[in-house]
Amino acid sequence: MPDVIINGPDGRIEARYHHARAAAAPMALVLHPHPQHGGTMHNKVVYAIYQCFVRRGFSTLRFNFRGVGRSQGSFDRGEGELSDAAAALDWMQTYNQNAGSCWVAGFSFGAWIGMQLLMRRPEIESFISVAPPANLYDFTFLAPCPSSGLILQGDQDSLVPVEAVQKLVTKLSHQRDIKIDFRKVPGADHYFADHVDALVTHIEGYIGDHLGAPNKTRTASQGRGTR
Repeated sequence: MPDVIINGPDGRIEARYHHARAAAAPMALVLHPHPQHGGTMHNKVVYAIYQCFVRRGFSTLRFNFRGVGRSQGSFDRGEGELSDAAAALDWMQTYNQNAGSCWVAGFSFGAWIGMQLLMRRPEIESFISVAPPANLYDFTFLAPCPSSGLILQGDQDSLVPVEAVQKLVTKLSHQRDIKIDFRKVPGADHYFADHVDALVTHIEGYIGDHLGAPNKTRTASQGRGTR
């Protein structure tokens, strides 16, 4: 799990990267929670998601958004953080030019950024969103949502009510050719305290079931979207 430094749009980006040995291995980018509320790439949920992808044979990257840890810059209300994520994905692609597929995963604020990146980068085939803050941020940009994915939510989350996430899921599920797998983790709060193992079980199962499956409505051959 080597430390890497990426040249980002606002300076240095601190990251951790695992490179899969298999030829044409899939790749995944994992995004952390809100930088102004203690979110870092070392968050236990982020680390657990990262390890899920590593165990499933992905080349996997997690990084600190600008202003977090050794990453340069300062918080930019999501706009700069989206640019950081795009730069991180660019970096991954230089080392995984023949990747079999590309996924993005995020926790809380990171889920919001990940879904925005999904809209802008057609090479992303699937997503995992953990506790997406549907009551705090605008998700109407998902019109239409370009890829199917997994949304996980603790049923005891007091920061992001299940009802808000259910409303988002219902909206996305009505879109053509899109399948949203929405799973509620019993007893889990927003931080999945004492429920990370259950979270991991859901994520690894979903990845295993869908790795290599054609679950997109677009293809990378369409070219990259606006960054």
